[in-house]
Amino acid sequence: MKILLVGEYSRLHNSLKEGLIELGHQVTIIATGDHFKKYPVDIKLNRKFNNGFAKKIKVFIYKLVKIDITSVSIKNQFFKQQDQLKGFDIVHLINESPIGVTPKHEIAFISFLKKNNKNIFLLSCGADYVSVKYSYDKKPVYSILEPYFKNKTSPKSFDSILKYLKPDFKTLHDFVYRHVKGVIASDLDYHLPLKDYPNYLGLVANPINTDLLEFKKLRIDQKIKIFHGINRANYYKKGSDYFEEALAIIKTKYPGKVEIMVVENLPYQEYIKTYNEAHIVLDQVLAYDQGYNALEAMAKGKVVFTGAEKEFYQYYSLDKIVAINAVPNAQKIADALEELILNPNQIIAIGKNARAFIEKEHHYVRSAEKYLDKWRST
Repeated sequence: MKILLVGEYSRLHNSLKEGLIELGHQVTIIATGDHFKKYPVDIKLNRKFNNGFAKKIKVFIYKLVKIDITSVSIKNQFFKQQDQLKGFDIVHLINESPIGVTPKHEIAFISFLKKNNKNIFLLSCGADYVSVKYSYDKKPVYSILEPYFKNKTSPKSFDSILKYLKPDFKTLHDFVYRHVKGVIASDLDYHLPLKDYPNYLGLVANPINTDLLEFKKLRIDQKIKIFHGINRANYYKKGSDYFEEALAIIKTKYPGKVEIMVVENLPYQEYIKTYNEAHIVLDQVLAYDQGYNALEAMAKGKVVFTGAEKEFYQYYSLDKIVAINAVPNAQKIADALEELILNPNQIIAIGKNARAFIEKEHHYVRSAEKYLDKWRST
């Protein structure tokens, strides 16, 4: 089949592409590259006017006439490529706002893709109307909106999430759901809100290309190395404040036993290189399941503090620890770190369990097969 993957988050579509190619399909990715992460894509849409003086001009124009010139620029780039965006058997949107522009332009893109291709499917991955509404209504015990409810930061910093509840994005949501053949969830944080939706096709675990991620059995000769990668824009949304508070406790209590590595806003390739030597990776707090960075670290045999709630263990029928559930409580995170520091054999065992879990549930070719099954089921 000829397949178009629209948008890119955290290398998900690149891994899916690799799995689909292994199965003999022709695959194209169109995306912006996911901001500073700069993931490779086949058709690149450049996000202009986002830095320096150009950004000031953009803000001024928007205040004056309510036109987002970055969105207009991407629209023009998209339609210059229109001949390459026709005739696909499957079009797969990574999100209901897959390119990250204004709803008006997203609707124009999706209308074009619907008209010129056979089937469109949607992935619930990243913030969207359904998952944000579920969190806003406080249905999960905790969620990415917890810092918003607790006034940890300015409400404006949550605009990128809460915008999905605004009328223009709700219009986009309704439009997308009317035009797709079905919706797939990438993990439990999107599966749980979607369970009762009529066109929900089920969860397909994120594809991870284990061929590119070498597993190394962890060795602990001297200090235990703990890695924390911070995305400053998502500092509170990822629960980095809990991690930093927990690390301060550990650093004070075990200065001779741990080495703590903290980095910020690194491009993907540099990020991967930096955590290669770590035993423990602190990923995110406010989730029930693992995101992409966590999964890739688990594939390398790291012990990852991330979303791993009881619903996750139940869903996959797990009887071994494959990741540490990071709850929104710094002392509990510090206690879990202390348990590992005092029992380093647990680090080695969990690292092995993590790799085995990724190979079983997230292998990129098997994941691609499951996507194909979902697409064909309609």
